[in-house]
Amino acid sequence: MNGRDVGDFRERVRRSFGRQGAMGMLGAELTSVEQAMVEIELPFDPKLTQQHGFLHAGVISAALDTACTYAAYTVIEPDVSILTIEFKVNLMSPGRGERFLFRGEITKPGSTIIVADGRGYAIGDGPAKLIASMTGTIMVIRGREDVTG
Repeated sequence: MNGRDVGDFRERVRRSFGRQGAMGMLGAELTSVEQAMVEIELPFDPKLTQQHGFLHAGVISAALDTACTYAAYTVIEPDVSILTIEFKVNLMSPGRGERFLFRGEITKPGSTIIVADGRGYAIGDGPAKLIASMTGTIMVIRGREDVTG
């Protein structure tokens, strides 16, 4: 996608995701890792809802941010890292479903700044329903020992 040697990005993403306490606490699973695209799934849990019983917007935002950021990991060199520096989430429909799918895809790779778009879907009896979208800006971090994969 960008001509850089991204190494074994799948293994790098899986190891890093395994260290994410927030996603573990939410019960999220990394279900697909491809170059420039990552999917995370989350089962419904009443502990993750707001007062009306819908999946909380903070949970949706966290899962979308994580999917987009790991999509960015698939297009960077193995010796650098990344941090989200900005995102906007549009909540389109209440988060009702048995499971939720969050997909992050790279819109614009770059050597310093990466732009990603995410989509969140509720999965239940019928077809998957789009519940949220996100655009995020991710900064590539080089030479910082305190910010690694």
